[in-house]
Amino acid sequence: MRVLAIEPYYAGSHRAWADGYTAASRHDVTLITHDARFWKWRMHGSAVTIAEMLRTTDVPSPDVVLVSDMTNVAALRGLAGDVLGDAHVVLYMHENQLVYPLSPRDEPDFTYGMINWASMVSADEVWFNSRFHLDSVFAALPRFLGQFPDHRHVGLIDDVAATSRVMPVGVDLAALPRSHRDDGPPIVLWNHRWEYDKGPEEFFDACRAVAGMGVPFRLAACGESFGNDDPVFMQARADLADHITHWGFVDDVVEYRRLLTSAAVTVSTANQEYWGISVTEAIAAGAFPLLPNRLVYPERVPESCHDAVLYEPGQLAARLAEVLGEVPGVPAELASAVAASDWQFVARQYDDRLEELVGDAGVLV
Repeated sequence: MRVLAIEPYYAGSHRAWADGYTAASRHDVTLITHDARFWKWRMHGSAVTIAEMLRTTDVPSPDVVLVSDMTNVAALRGLAGDVLGDAHVVLYMHENQLVYPLSPRDEPDFTYGMINWASMVSADEVWFNSRFHLDSVFAALPRFLGQFPDHRHVGLIDDVAATSRVMPVGVDLAALPRSHRDDGPPIVLWNHRWEYDKGPEEFFDACRAVAGMGVPFRLAACGESFGNDDPVFMQARADLADHITHWGFVDDVVEYRRLLTSAAVTVSTANQEYWGISVTEAIAAGAFPLLPNRLVYPERVPESCHDAVLYEPGQLAARLAEVLGEVPGVPAELASAVAASDWQFVARQYDDRLEELVGDAGVLV
């Protein structure tokens, strides 16, 4: 079966998703990508660019199209309908712009939430990376659509919900080497995007507090940054200089995996998270997680592990100091849940469902 995968924002978790599925699928997957720049322009313009690419290149005629949420599906189907033909279109929602937390620098802009909504209505099926994400979107839609003056589309919400399902993100866990911690102070890992929605200030405040208690630790702060000298990070680098063992994005995959396996503890302070590839990778590499009791984390962490792994507001510094005193192993149930995220299992779920869609349409697979 021929699958056309489209990712207009090819970096970070979006790139990992696109590459992971392309490599692990049993189907013939053709991947079209754009550079990870100008995300707003990607949501407006990528459909036009992709439609032109489909007309001017030798892309095989697909049986099904799998696109990320950076694609305007309504525009793509309108512009490339003659090329795509009867191919089903599946929209994959990594995140959404209906409930995304605003940066302090941004003003509310409903444009991108409307692109998400039009894409959801236009797709044959909508996949969300977690139940938390799906529920968040459908809880927000009545209020979001209800603010418009007329023709509010509220009657379509149930129809879109009926075509929506949870399909997790896969992670290439098989490639991770075994944990190899040295004899030095335990390494605390923060491997998230260097942006406001990942809560860096809360994390660094906890690290400062733990350092003030005299608890020995080393700090590895990695993750993608986008060229801005964020004062939160600049101040943290100065304040925690004696603890830092690594600082900055790791572009080399082998080096990144080595850093993962050296970490004793991984921490999230996210204010926006619908799946958590970076946390999944760190846990699989053997790091004990401390995660906020919010967002997707109560869903991702087995209930039997909640007390050990999840922290409440205001608790992070104390919990981190406690864990660093004697770092526990990753609980067995959590390790099993993380192992199920490997692409060898997740790609099979994608492949099976795409085959069902194509088969239901009467197309030979």
